[in-house]
Amino acid sequence: MSSAPASPPDNPPAGPAAGLASGPSASAASDPLRLQRLLPFLAWPRPTPALLRSEALVGLTVGMMMLPQAVAYAQLAGMPPAAGVYASLLPALAGALFSASTRLSVGPTALSSLLVSASLTGLAAPGSAQWVLLAVWLALMAGALQLALGLARFGWLLNLVSTPVLMAFTHGTAALIIATQAPHLLGLEGWDWGSLSARGWHGASAVYGVLSLAALLLVRRWRPAFPSVLALLMLTSALSWLTGFEAGGGAVIGELPRSLPTLALPEWPGLAALSHLVLPMFVLGLVSFLETAASARVDNARKGVRWQRDQDLIGQGLAKLASAFSGGFSTSTSFTRSALNLYAGAQTGWAAVFTVLTVLAAFMLLTPVLRHVPQAVLTAIIVAAVAGLIKPREYRRLWRVSRAEAVMALLTVALTIATAPALYWGVLAGVLMTLARFVYQRLHPRIVEVGLHADGSLRNRHPYGLPLLAPHTLALRMDAALDFATANSFEQYVDAMLAARPGTQHVVLLAQSINRLDATGAETLTRLLVQARSHGIGWHLVGCKRPVRQALRAAGVLGEKPLAAHYRTEARLLAALARLEQGPPDLAALAI
Repeated sequence: MSSAPASPPDNPPAGPAAGLASGPSASAASDPLRLQRLLPFLAWPRPTPALLRSEALVGLTVGMMMLPQAVAYAQLAGMPPAAGVYASLLPALAGALFSASTRLSVGPTALSSLLVSASLTGLAAPGSAQWVLLAVWLALMAGALQLALGLARFGWLLNLVSTPVLMAFTHGTAALIIATQAPHLLGLEGWDWGSLSARGWHGASAVYGVLSLAALLLVRRWRPAFPSVLALLMLTSALSWLTGFEAGGGAVIGELPRSLPTLALPEWPGLAALSHLVLPMFVLGLVSFLETAASARVDNARKGVRWQRDQDLIGQGLAKLASAFSGGFSTSTSFTRSALNLYAGAQTGWAAVFTVLTVLAAFMLLTPVLRHVPQAVLTAIIVAAVAGLIKPREYRRLWRVSRAEAVMALLTVALTIATAPALYWGVLAGVLMTLARFVYQRLHPRIVEVGLHADGSLRNRHPYGLPLLAPHTLALRMDAALDFATANSFEQYVDAMLAARPGTQHVVLLAQSINRLDATGAETLTRLLVQARSHGIGWHLVGCKRPVRQALRAAGVLGEKPLAAHYRTEARLLAALARLEQGPPDLAALAI
């Protein structure tokens, strides 16, 4: 006798033998995969001289942009300049090591820095020890929140914020950044919005600010890969030193500590202070991850892989925790630096490692040079970075796609600006408007009457001026689930249509688009069928999906004594309706 063929790999033998055969080997094979999920950097390719050389060039390019941006964003957040550098070292490394999207640039960003400043306004004086302490705790709390959500696989919460709301919130915060930085850019000590009057104008600072901004915008347009920010700092620092800018009353960066960050637990600020950070923690954790999502989707699409948002959420949380324990502030993913990373040819997370080394080396070597850089130049760096975030044309495109979402986006922008410095009310209002619209749409499903088109398809009869599907027949299609949210609207629509057409003998429901039927939906449909039968009206269901058919059988709508006929295809429905004109004795007998 010939032996039986071996079972294929996807059909292992059942029983204890299968467990003995596959247990140890399967466990051993799954261990590396499980370890790689916990430590994503273990999946990085083994470094080769060619790879390291390429990644080092990318890291040098991005690092030269990251250092001056870090100092500028620290100023925006109300933090000491060194805190921006600290937020660019260990956090950037942690973000690369533990994120799935390894080619993103993690560190200080304009939006997160502004959220830090807005969250702490009124709680302490910018730059004070209490301000720094609260900023550290805000990073710690937001990082712990992101880490917990990532471990719990709650990345789906990202869906609560729609793209239009995020775009509008970004535009609103960018406009606020430009408005608050404009006086410093123009060499003003301050600006009184009530009287529209300026205070303490310094002409040389205005020249540095305006010319620096113009240079950054021009270079970004024509040579985006050129390290324009670093070159600008070197040039303006030399000019400032040679012309005695500081001695003439100009504001400069000043001395920067050259010490490396040390890991330490922050002091306890008290429950009263932390209670003011709870709402900003949620907003900062959500918005900063939305920044990551914008870059991660581009990165993963180019690689042709699925975005692992939960793992990126873990990486972002660990980056914030690393920043909190090393004297920094809340970090996020920079869209500008990530785009430059990809443009320069980054392939793996090794590029981020070289970026950190570049920032560290530049910080230790160039600190004396940065001392003479005018503050107006840092302001120009901030304004140039956020100016690219404002895209007015997006509202025109959004208006064409969805006017309701365009209105919500405009309201989000207005609320973000109007509620400043409490910026979180803008994004919260946008989320609430989005959820309200979602609930309204779920409670008011799209129900249309269909007719037979000339091409043989069943379509909405009113836009095309189609006749009835059959004499004395009401044919409907509902593009939604039939559940507790839609059942009432469906029942009201059917009752209204039958009341408007007293001679109706048949009701057809095209159910291909109904993918769910719960207890409320089944009860409502059963009630409609029973009422229709008492008035001599027959019901015909078409194309019910398997889960819906199972629910209908359990409810007694289909089965041995069905309350309605069911047809698998529209063609069979049309054939049955044609025979119904001859008056068959049993409607259920026509169902297939």
